[in-house]
Amino acid sequence: MKSHALSKSSSNEILDKITSQWHIVMPKIKTLVLHELDEHSSLITGDSFKALKIDDVYLPFLTETSLLEKFPKVIVDTGAIKFVCNGANIMRPGVKRYTELKKDDIVCVAEESHNKYLAVGKSFVSNDDMQNITKGEVVKNLHYISDKYWEAAKLIK
Repeated sequence: MKSHALSKSSSNEILDKITSQWHIVMPKIKTLVLHELDEHSSLITGDSFKALKIDDVYLPFLTETSLLEKFPKVIVDTGAIKFVCNGANIMRPGVKRYTELKKDDIVCVAEESHNKYLAVGKSFVSNDDMQNITKGEVVKNLHYISDKYWEAAKLIK
């Protein structure tokens, strides 16, 4: 795994891209470090900040609870937990509740009993669609607890 500090202009460029994808104003972070995980993904770390970049999509890292709180959320029942934590996409029957979301939004997936975050993904549907369907995939699972990104982050100090 190669790691290098980003220049101020590269850091600002990445934060601008994150702001536009996440629809959240990001605070300026002085130093960002890029950790190349493989040819398609990298972990970006900074002062109290961790994000994942998979191809051209930026995702909040699952350990960043205060950041995850700012995203639309889908709550799944306990029966869905093991599937979500093994990388399965989120299916409509397992969804108990959800906040306001649009198609292609970055969405956090949490479990219903302890409200713990399990995954981060991209919504296949909007609120209106979600209300009108009873089966099918509703969120593409892109990053989940114990995935290769989670394990790689443990090696970064």
